[in-house]
Amino acid sequence: MNIDKIIEEINFDDRGLVPAVVQDVDTKKVLMLAYMNAESIRKTLEGKKVCYYSRSRKELWIKGATSGNTQKLKGFYYDCDKDSILLEVEQTGAACHTGEFSCFFNEAIPAENEGTDVLEELYILLKERKRTPKEGSYTNYLFDEGLDKILKKVGEETSEVIIGAKNKDKEELVYEISDLVYHLLVLMVNENISVKDIRKELIERRKRNGA
Repeated sequence: MNIDKIIEEINFDDRGLVPAVVQDVDTKKVLMLAYMNAESIRKTLEGKKVCYYSRSRKELWIKGATSGNTQKLKGFYYDCDKDSILLEVEQTGAACHTGEFSCFFNEAIPAENEGTDVLEELYILLKERKRTPKEGSYTNYLFDEGLDKILKKVGEETSEVIIGAKNKDKEELVYEISDLVYHLLVLMVNENISVKDIRKELIERRKRNGA
């Protein structure tokens, strides 16, 4: 990879900046919009930790240096006019300073496929809650109580799913399955198992079994 050549290709504005759209490599969700200059691009490509340029502070900043919500570079693209960048990243924690997974959470028109990546988002938020506890949080209550309490809740919710299915009540069943999925994700975070681990296992099974 010729970093100098890549930087030469990019058309920076009169301030020496270029906008960078940031996308989660797994969910493909747009996380944020930031700005980069030649130096931040070089640092990003060399170290694979995404570095931006702050227009307000007029200095470089590495995403997650203080919050721990880091971005590992997975892909770097520039558009046809070479005046904007697309970064694909592996996001740790929430991308937005508000604690939201993405900075683009103010919804004007809901997407038709709304919620397709909600499991990944929820997992990330649960992981962030474990790292940064919030007073009064039920999720933190479960983490504080430990594995036995989490397993007890998984068992209880599994029973509720069975009852919902036997009752032939779709609304009830959807509700109980959602409860079970939430508690399973809490268990996964507690045991350091990621959604990617489950996805990988299911893909391997499909390859082996053809289903």
